[in-house]
Amino acid sequence: MTAQTIAKRTEDYSRWYTDVIREAELADYAPVKGCMIIRPWGFAIWERIRDALDAMIKETGHQNAYFPLLIPESLLTKEAEHVEGFSPECAVVTHGGGKVLEEPLYIRPTSEAIICSTYAKWMSSWRDLPILINQWANVVRWEMRTRLFLRTTEFLWQEGHTAHETEAEAREEVARMLEVYRRLAEDVLAMPVVPGIKSRSETFAGAVETYAIEAMMQDRRALQAGTSHFLGQNFAKAYGMQFQGRGGALELAWSTSWGVSTRLIGGLIMCHSDDAGLVLPPSVAPVEVVIVPIYHSDDDRSALVDAARKVGEALKGAGLRAKVDDRDHLKPGAKFFEWEKKGVPVRLEIGPRDLAAKSAVAVRRDLGKAGKRAIPFDGLPGEVAAMLAAMQQALFAAARDRREKYTFDVPEYGPFKDLLNGDLGFVRAGWCGNAACEAKVKEETTATIRVIPADGRNAPGKCVVCGTPSTLRPIFARSY
Repeated sequence: MTAQTIAKRTEDYSRWYTDVIREAELADYAPVKGCMIIRPWGFAIWERIRDALDAMIKETGHQNAYFPLLIPESLLTKEAEHVEGFSPECAVVTHGGGKVLEEPLYIRPTSEAIICSTYAKWMSSWRDLPILINQWANVVRWEMRTRLFLRTTEFLWQEGHTAHETEAEAREEVARMLEVYRRLAEDVLAMPVVPGIKSRSETFAGAVETYAIEAMMQDRRALQAGTSHFLGQNFAKAYGMQFQGRGGALELAWSTSWGVSTRLIGGLIMCHSDDAGLVLPPSVAPVEVVIVPIYHSDDDRSALVDAARKVGEALKGAGLRAKVDDRDHLKPGAKFFEWEKKGVPVRLEIGPRDLAAKSAVAVRRDLGKAGKRAIPFDGLPGEVAAMLAAMQQALFAAARDRREKYTFDVPEYGPFKDLLNGDLGFVRAGWCGNAACEAKVKEETTATIRVIPADGRNAPGKCVVCGTPSTLRPIFARSY
């Protein structure tokens, strides 16, 4: 395989994934094993996701802040279940300034410890609540098996942390933020998801309940795309988050945390891209439209480049992210190939005949030659905007249809196990709630309970593993 070749999804899905990242110039490997360098095109995509989500977070009344990267060991170890869950993944600083530190410092794997201990200082009365804070940061988790964007030692994310007066308010917060993540995934990333609650074994360390959104990738594996945790009063007890209640007595706060990360870029790749490279939903594309003037001589160049630039200005004036590719050292075909690999949603070509006809040839990335058509310069911004909207909807519909096609209801254990070990997909089946039955499925198929959707939390039936009566109907799948 040459450096310029992208593997076929049907032949080597894992290689295809890394090839798309390389050819689209999204990321590169760092000198530290398991870490990645996010290249400008990849970071521009993250900025689009970040900005969209940041606006949603602020609309719900949250503010951004920043907390330190280093956490004293004594803080992290206060919540036993939490530290036990993260301990194998923690990186620890033992030396600083050329000396052994008096107390080891943990590089944050998540920030509940330092944020909750800080909230404890900030609250004294019920009037100080709720505290609604989000931070955009990096975290480090020492992963054994890494894959660009999907699972890396260091990654970028946002983590929201809130403290509330009552349990009801905290639970409302958990549901509110899960819905924000659903909107982000479906409306912005064009990635359909299934929201639901996690099983106890899949719950965040230290949390009472974890809720998540799960998406199906093209290879029919699941990707956890966001989580929202109800922490109850566990962290309040550990870190002294208490306040004077309305009746005068001291009460413990109720808390939540929630987050999404740069793994969403991995989800975008695996949900939408094809054998030619990256396919981006227009909403997150750093460039929505690239305009390529096609000239074969210096006599043509000036007029065609000028026309392309005028088209670009018209598109920008209409609020579209447009770029004119007037590089002289590349032929038009090479430019087409480059922007195709980078996933730009719409390409406009302007050659001598197009200029004479006062039109441009438009090509939609997801349709290729099949969707190629000429559009007059007059009305071009509106037509292109309509193309982008149609592409956004088409990508979502294709992903939704794929999920529906490969979601199965399987009541018997034999076919259930065969399906999870074979063609994959989302498999709905009854579960008694017993951890032993859940563990047996994982041992024999490597599949796990991804979520228990709302319509699967009171669904009478029988457990697919042991046959006893059940009221839970989770989604089982193998995952990233």
